[in-house]
Amino acid sequence: MILWVHALAALLFALLALREGRRAGSTVPRLAFTVGLAATALWALAVAGIGAADPMAALAESARNLAWLGFMFALVRRDRRAAEEAAILTIYGVAALIVVAGGVLAAIAAALPPAQAAALQPTVVVFRMMVAVAALLLVHQLHHAVAPDARAGVRLLVLALADMWLVDLGIYGIVYFGAGGGDTLVAVRGLAMVLVAPIFALAVHRNGDWSLQLSRTMAYQSLTLGAAGLYVMAMAMAMSGIATLGGAQARLIQTAFVFGSTAALFALVSTPWLRAWARVKLAKHLFRHRYDYRSEWLRFTDTLGEPGAGAPPLDERIIKAVADLTDSPGGLLLVRDGAGLVQRAAWNWPGAEAATDARLPDYLAATARIVAIDDARSGTGDAAEAAAVPAWMCERSDAWVLVPLIHFGRLTGAILLARPPIDRRPDWEDLDLLRLAGRQVASYLAEARAQGALAEAARFDEFNRRFAFILHDIKNLVSQLSLVARNAERHADNPDFRRDMVASLNETTARMNSLLARLSQHHQRSAEPLAPVPLWPIIERVAARRREHPVVAGGLRDAVVLADPARVEQLLGHLVQNAVEASPAAAPVAIDVAEAAEGITISVVDQGAGMSAAFIRDQLFKPFVSTKSGGFGLGAFEARQLAEAMGGSVSVDSREGAGTRFCITLRAADKRASRLEEAA
Repeated sequence: MILWVHALAALLFALLALREGRRAGSTVPRLAFTVGLAATALWALAVAGIGAADPMAALAESARNLAWLGFMFALVRRDRRAAEEAAILTIYGVAALIVVAGGVLAAIAAALPPAQAAALQPTVVVFRMMVAVAALLLVHQLHHAVAPDARAGVRLLVLALADMWLVDLGIYGIVYFGAGGGDTLVAVRGLAMVLVAPIFALAVHRNGDWSLQLSRTMAYQSLTLGAAGLYVMAMAMAMSGIATLGGAQARLIQTAFVFGSTAALFALVSTPWLRAWARVKLAKHLFRHRYDYRSEWLRFTDTLGEPGAGAPPLDERIIKAVADLTDSPGGLLLVRDGAGLVQRAAWNWPGAEAATDARLPDYLAATARIVAIDDARSGTGDAAEAAAVPAWMCERSDAWVLVPLIHFGRLTGAILLARPPIDRRPDWEDLDLLRLAGRQVASYLAEARAQGALAEAARFDEFNRRFAFILHDIKNLVSQLSLVARNAERHADNPDFRRDMVASLNETTARMNSLLARLSQHHQRSAEPLAPVPLWPIIERVAARRREHPVVAGGLRDAVVLADPARVEQLLGHLVQNAVEASPAAAPVAIDVAEAAEGITISVVDQGAGMSAAFIRDQLFKPFVSTKSGGFGLGAFEARQLAEAMGGSVSVDSREGAGTRFCITLRAADKRASRLEEAA
């Protein structure tokens, strides 16, 4: 069975290799693919001809694995720049080292006498498992490194390679844990390769784009994988040596060694200094640029725009976003305040409140330069710069760079960053990135200031709006008091007049106190919810206030509307006051209540001069437009707003020289509900 399945696998892969060899041309991935097919055919032929336990079969298996790793490496490095090729070469070099070491150990074990080979066999199996695991991880990263729109072209290749190494991992796992199998496992492996061969054949016809986009994340993860593989390989060698030399205490020594070395490794890896050092060294020696600008900018914008009520304040997010770019552990935000800079926020920055004089902001505004505090501290930098930097910055050993925040050519502030865990002098790449980040956060600060100014302007606008309406009401009260004063000269001796005058003064005082409360910027009067309101008592109160001018009420006396009583009274008061001012002294103002299809109508009719159709259409309901001398033009405007707020409307019918009729329409309410509310 072993012979036939492996011979069939060798035939299938050899045919594929011959077919690909004819059309491979000079394309490196195609040549590497052909070599991988040929190496697989040779390995299957070696197992079929001389057996899986022969040293040549072990070397052939390593050659097969190296060939397929070489194919994946050719895909990954295609169209890459030299700086990134170093990282790719390191990643796959570590994996190839594991393959070679495993193959050499397997060949040595196969050549040794049975007793010594049995002692070395567990180590050989461990190395074979490491090869399979490393290869599977690289296959996974190969798939994710391909551009998303080109993954269909390599999907079958990835599937075939993953199947091949998954079978290897399963078989070696069974052998390592002593589950047995022997020749059956070898036959199963050959059968799996027979089944994998058609997948490779189908993958050949896809002609997909095999170009990749290797990210720094993939490079760091792969290097981590390689380091883990080396660690496991070193551990396996150490365990084998302890097993050989440890005697009866070998198991105890192995356990202590594993736990001790693993704990020491985790303690070392978890230190921020080591992680920062590794990133700096890898970026310096494996990549063209220190920063992965795409990932850094995504993190930068995510930090600035972090949503949610639990997010830190914007000032702290600004410091953290800039500090994270250079791995700085803290920072300080300084903003313009008069001539100097003062501390506005701090992130992981201990110490007292900081401030500067005018020299530093003047220097930053004039030069827009990022200040390296070490140069100012040592005096090796520009003399003007050293003079501008305050003494407290130079005295702090953790102060690293000062980033000016420039918005439209104006200095809005500066960010002082703490020294990174791996101390270095900021180079051109640090300065360019920090300069760009400084401009971005300066725009965020400017936007926050603009939002604050808009909110303050909105508060002033609301205050002015409230004041305009209240001033209109004060004008009406002044008119009433003026009439009372004029009548007092003629009727002061009349007891009835004095009683009316006192009532009018008390009512006016109460209304003025109410106006003052409404004017307060802290007073937010919330309207009462709409409820059934009897109209006639409100109409009587409004008419009774105008003692200086006759007001006649008539019509439906039991009308009930769905409204806010305070708004209805204010609405009627505006229209009646306007009618009184527009009417001759002896001409009464009429209030008429009627029922209509739309609800309840309240008509306020005067016999004044009237208004033109053009004035009604274009100006009547606009604020600050009035036909009366000294009028504010707010009565009709506010009346319409009050009516619409209750779901009603205000219309007007007027002709010049024939008087005016204002008609208020409000929703009718259930009279029975109104009576129940009054009874309650």
